[in-house]
Amino acid sequence: MPTGVPTGAVVLGRAIRGQRPRIIAASLLGMTHQGCEALVPVVIGVIIDSAVATGSSESLLRWLVVLAALFLVLSTCYRTSARITEGAGEQAAHRLRLELAARVLDPRGGAETNRLPGALTSIATNDARRVGSVATAIAYGVSAVAALVISAVALLRISVPLGLLVLLGIPPLLWLGHRISRPLERRSETEQERAAHASGVAADLVSGLRVLKGMGAESAAVARYRTTSQDSLAAALRAARSRAGHEGAILALTGVFIAMIGLVGAYLAMDGSISVGELVAAVGLAQFLLGPFQLLTYVNAEIAQGRASAKRIAEVLAEPVAVEGGEAVPATPAAGHLALRGVSLGALRGVDLDLPAGGLTGIVTRDPAAAADLLLCLAREKDPAEGTVELDGVPLTGLDPDALRRAVLVAHHDADLFESTLLDNVRSGADGDTTAVDSALTASAADDVALLLPDGVDTLLAERGRSLSGGQRQRVALARALAADRSVLVLHDPTTAVDTVTESRIARRLREVRRGRTTVLVTTSPALLAVTDRVVVLEDGAVRAEGHHNDLLAADETYRAAVLA
Repeated sequence: MPTGVPTGAVVLGRAIRGQRPRIIAASLLGMTHQGCEALVPVVIGVIIDSAVATGSSESLLRWLVVLAALFLVLSTCYRTSARITEGAGEQAAHRLRLELAARVLDPRGGAETNRLPGALTSIATNDARRVGSVATAIAYGVSAVAALVISAVALLRISVPLGLLVLLGIPPLLWLGHRISRPLERRSETEQERAAHASGVAADLVSGLRVLKGMGAESAAVARYRTTSQDSLAAALRAARSRAGHEGAILALTGVFIAMIGLVGAYLAMDGSISVGELVAAVGLAQFLLGPFQLLTYVNAEIAQGRASAKRIAEVLAEPVAVEGGEAVPATPAAGHLALRGVSLGALRGVDLDLPAGGLTGIVTRDPAAAADLLLCLAREKDPAEGTVELDGVPLTGLDPDALRRAVLVAHHDADLFESTLLDNVRSGADGDTTAVDSALTASAADDVALLLPDGVDTLLAERGRSLSGGQRQRVALARALAADRSVLVLHDPTTAVDTVTESRIARRLREVRRGRTTVLVTTSPALLAVTDRVVVLEDGAVRAEGHHNDLLAADETYRAAVLA
């Protein structure tokens, strides 16, 4: 995360500064292009006065060559400037996407707070693109202002009143354009916010489609999305109306301004103050000015929308981290002794728990909230409200979060698979150790899954592994966790969708493959608990009992009900 607390203005300024060389180069080329465009009606006016009016073929040919050269230069500069300008916008958007990705993936977390994944995706795509467009718009804006200045100078040479009219009229027009763009900026921000929320809700519903169908809740889901989509549509329509009003108002103002230039030029020609050729040049320049003014309208709109998007990006970048990072680094490899000292968080109430190094410990709780809060503490996704969690005697708060996760892996029950091959999914955390991958495939029985697939381990899985059954997905996810080969591995219900025969085989292999390293199983599976060294029972958020699985089955009715239910 960047130092300091970024604001929308800071994000926008940083995007522009990062593309300064490209913007300067594109602006210079654009100014040359616009200058040549402005000179075209001037040269035509000269042709009329010096060649057509006098009948000089030599003069006509000479000025036609000049005119052809102007067109050659302006077309070349336009193509080159457009390429550089668009590149600047794409590069700026790309850098913002990288910055957002780094913030979202920061081991300290926090960026996802109160935001759906789809909303973050929208910010990293649509908002980053709009901020990047500001870099493009600036180069166009500089070119447009250059065109106005060159036109004013040309008009001054033709007639001082015409030149002064343009020079004195441009600043008020630019100021009015800026004021008119304010409502567009506000409504654009709302539009992007509602669109991002709609994207997030849509992604959320798609990911849970099977569950919704199983519950018969499709109609409620559709109603929820319809409401969200209608809110997004209303915001988009308000922004569109504001954009249309903004562009219409700017065009009306510029139209009146250009008409005034034409009328003053016609009066001066009738008065004999300017020649016919100069009148043609003045009218041509007045018509040409419509282009730069339209360009400035576009620039105003892009900057207004870019400011709104920059503010949304800044909010993500400035989101406080979920946990503060320490500086200490665990030993490599870590011994793996975990200890909870008076830990309270959510459903946990003063938990004291020792998880010995190299041991296989089972933790049983019938409260899903207690299990979830325990996993959050062990993964250090949240810090306890009270008490401490230690690894090898060092509080987790004193460890670097990234280094901690290289020693401790918490594999959540709802882990998703990637849209890649089965093998790529398993070895994504294996640090290139093919031996660990092969052992993990065998221990998790994911090798049996591969045998049923058309291309074995090289079979491409669908998004989130939806081409596999629930049990198959669990086995591949378990293989991925095992292949990471961390000193401490915490597994949450890794076999709930696996048949009992395969689950018993996984339990035996799991104990062998993790021998000598710390493993914690948060589960109520009797097959998994049977291979543990010790089982700890949590009830009402605190440790109520502990012992061997068979002893607890025989002596503890509550435990028996939880495990054998």
